[in-house]
Amino acid sequence: MASRFSGALQLTNLDDFITPSQECIKPMEIKKNKAKPGSKIKIQDDGSYMEILEDGPLTKLQKVEITLADCLACSGCITSAESVLVTQQSQEELLRVFQEKLEKQKQGEDNTKFIVVSLSIQPILSLAERYKLKPEDTAQKLAGYFKSVGADMVLDMTIAEDFSLIESAKEFVERYKAAKEDSKNQLPMLASSCPGWVCYAEKTHGNFILPYISITKSPQQIMGSLVKYHLAHVKGLSPEQVYHVTLMPCYDKKLEASREDFYNNLKETRDVDCVITAIEVEQMLIQQEKSLSDFDNATIERPFQFQEKNDSILLGHQGSGSGGYADFIFHYAAKNLFQETNAKLEYKSLRNPDFQEAVLEKDGEVLLRFAVANGFRNIQNLVQKLKRGKSPYDYVEVMACPTGCLNGGAQIRSQDGTQPRELARKLENEYYKLPKSDPENNTVITELYKSWLEGEHSDKAENYLHTKYHEVEKMNATVSIKW
Repeated sequence: MASRFSGALQLTNLDDFITPSQECIKPMEIKKNKAKPGSKIKIQDDGSYMEILEDGPLTKLQKVEITLADCLACSGCITSAESVLVTQQSQEELLRVFQEKLEKQKQGEDNTKFIVVSLSIQPILSLAERYKLKPEDTAQKLAGYFKSVGADMVLDMTIAEDFSLIESAKEFVERYKAAKEDSKNQLPMLASSCPGWVCYAEKTHGNFILPYISITKSPQQIMGSLVKYHLAHVKGLSPEQVYHVTLMPCYDKKLEASREDFYNNLKETRDVDCVITAIEVEQMLIQQEKSLSDFDNATIERPFQFQEKNDSILLGHQGSGSGGYADFIFHYAAKNLFQETNAKLEYKSLRNPDFQEAVLEKDGEVLLRFAVANGFRNIQNLVQKLKRGKSPYDYVEVMACPTGCLNGGAQIRSQDGTQPRELARKLENEYYKLPKSDPENNTVITELYKSWLEGEHSDKAENYLHTKYHEVEKMNATVSIKW
């Protein structure tokens, strides 16, 4: 089974490539015993390792399980995804949590987790195509499914997407102004919502590339902050009493949720406890021998009193199906930097359809130059231009998957042989049909800045809406040694 992690992660460093026949294991420290005689290691026919003592019986050596946190601390690749034991992020773990809650409820126990599931738009569209449902019906049936197995609340992630867009746009304007005063300021600003791209940058290009990357959290992690540190408080719960699940379009989001930056040591809880994907939902339904259409519609709840002017269950954003970062930031910057309130954004493809460029011109002068770069090849070209000092862009929306998040590695593949790019275009057409959110005029966002974050520039806003990145130093793994 091929890895569904993004190409940027699979191809981080070919010298560190782990073939499917090899296993990624954390070295195990064996304490020496001076009184113990020497021993030998023998590999059994089943691949297990046995320790042979000179004066004793055979002893089977135990492998050390690798977690996603271990994986993030390694400078190698994660190509052999099936060899990495993704214990905290598997569908089996999610079902175990649901089952544990149901059993405790049957026994009358009160100390059960409050389970919240947050739905992002891309896997909803993928599941809608798979089960031939309308997107809004799909969202409601997903709510019915998750509540049937034990979820207490199912939310959509539009409010987190709006927060991410607004904070990214503000960050860009600040960087642009600073760049005009100091040529050493790091432009272009590169999008940070794709964890595959961020992980590749940290492991491969380190401190050279990190200053370019936006420090605004992705919608998934902003939703984690909202659920664990706002919704939990409203419900009279502590963050560790809430188990937060997100439905996302790619496996890389599991890596993002597992970052130590998003773990609260004091409360011993993560902002997102488990990431489940569209293809895993399909697998869970197959195991139950059910279709998504078999479940009753349930309510997508709005604990943040969102969409007061729009009754639509689902909202999209102007621009790409990856969240529309380039579009929103372009228009925000045009208005706030150059007082252009009716700026038109027209993309033109350059080398390939996955690399597009747009400019803002006035009186023949180029004021802003934006780009969208999807796929590993375009990411490589972008980085090489930056290293040569030849990148002309002010902002680049970067996504590791070709055609962006609608073609994420964990989106359900076509049942009729349709090619991935063609299927992504079909999902994109459905995305464009959705009513559009208006982050700048969302009064709920404004109220949350005041009540929850205590101001746009407070420490809470900094902690809940922004993050940091870290260079991962190279180390010599045994699989990369050239004999």
